[in-house]
Amino acid sequence: MNRKLSLLAAAAALMLFTAQGAYAQKKYDTGASDTEIKIGNVEAYSGPASAYGVIGKTEEAYFKMINEQGGINGRKINFISYDDGYSPPKTVEQIRKLIESDEVFLVFNALGTPTQTAVQKYHNAKKVPQLFLATGASKWNDPKAFPWTMGFQPSYRVEARIFAKYILKTKPDAKVALFYANDDFGKDYVAGIKEIFGDKASSLIVAEESYETTEPSIDSHIVKLKGTGANVFVNIATPKFAAQAIKKIAELEWKPMHLMTDVSISIGAVMQPAGLQASEGVLSAGYLKDASDPQWKDDEGMKKFMAFIGKYMPGADVTDANTVYGYAAAQTMVQVLKQCGDDLTRENVMKQAASLKGFAPDTLIPGITINTGPNDFAPIEQLKMMQFKGGKWDLFGDIISAEVGG
Repeated sequence: MNRKLSLLAAAAALMLFTAQGAYAQKKYDTGASDTEIKIGNVEAYSGPASAYGVIGKTEEAYFKMINEQGGINGRKINFISYDDGYSPPKTVEQIRKLIESDEVFLVFNALGTPTQTAVQKYHNAKKVPQLFLATGASKWNDPKAFPWTMGFQPSYRVEARIFAKYILKTKPDAKVALFYANDDFGKDYVAGIKEIFGDKASSLIVAEESYETTEPSIDSHIVKLKGTGANVFVNIATPKFAAQAIKKIAELEWKPMHLMTDVSISIGAVMQPAGLQASEGVLSAGYLKDASDPQWKDDEGMKKFMAFIGKYMPGADVTDANTVYGYAAAQTMVQVLKQCGDDLTRENVMKQAASLKGFAPDTLIPGITINTGPNDFAPIEQLKMMQFKGGKWDLFGDIISAEVGG
């Protein structure tokens, strides 16, 4: 009898253990359940940065496609995206609404450095992931101080390091003139260049000239920089001023090696206003495929992207780099959620986002992959150089990595 009782007790214990095991496999935080995952987003659908609104539209369409394919591990994505007009006070209001009223699981790919800076401390205090931000500031890569915040695209500092490596490799006699916006964006860039130049910075850099975004024209700065005898010009300017610089350099018949930030590579907004002839030969670096470039027509990833556009965003302007960007960001978010399995806790989302290895979204240039770690919250740290020729950007050379000393 005792043996029978002990067997029954053992069987009951085993059943309890098994039930607990099954229960333990599924873990949810606010915003996640057996049927859905609520993802929040704020975007500049209006205001001075409204051109970026297409990013949110692309992500919404991508998640719709995923839902039609059965969702992620059987769960549908409920994507809630609000307009903040690129205004920090409005961002604060919308993020609070997403977290406290809508009770989203996480906020994904929210746009803008000033806007996201305004809510970074709030996100981290609330322990709600501020994941894959749509901004190039290097400060999002600070897992010790802000463990709930992670950027997405290459930071300005990453790009600057890559330019510096290119200068060292191709122009050993470089006399470098740095022309930069007097703000966080410009200063981040200058810091990145100096990190790679190291001890040689003082001998390589012959001039550092900053401008204010309130200046109507930057022509006098360019005249001054030509006078320094520099043979390398690094153009760390937003589109309007980058175009002015290209135009003035051509007028002065100054012919330095001209490297320009990825922020200003738009053909329509920069190269055409500056003059296509004046823009000829300008260098930059990129990480995304250009959907309008015929070189990608047989590329498998681009075929998937074009099929997606055809079905879910018919009529969208594929020459707009924001569509390939939104697609890559959404694809990366889906990968992280797949890796989470049934452990849909906010802590696990950050853990999985920080353990991406060699992930290659369809719209990234071949060879560039997403890699993160517990101490590395910068997903993309590789770029490929490109040159403006005959009215378009031509990629060339090997993929360059941003590591210092790498």
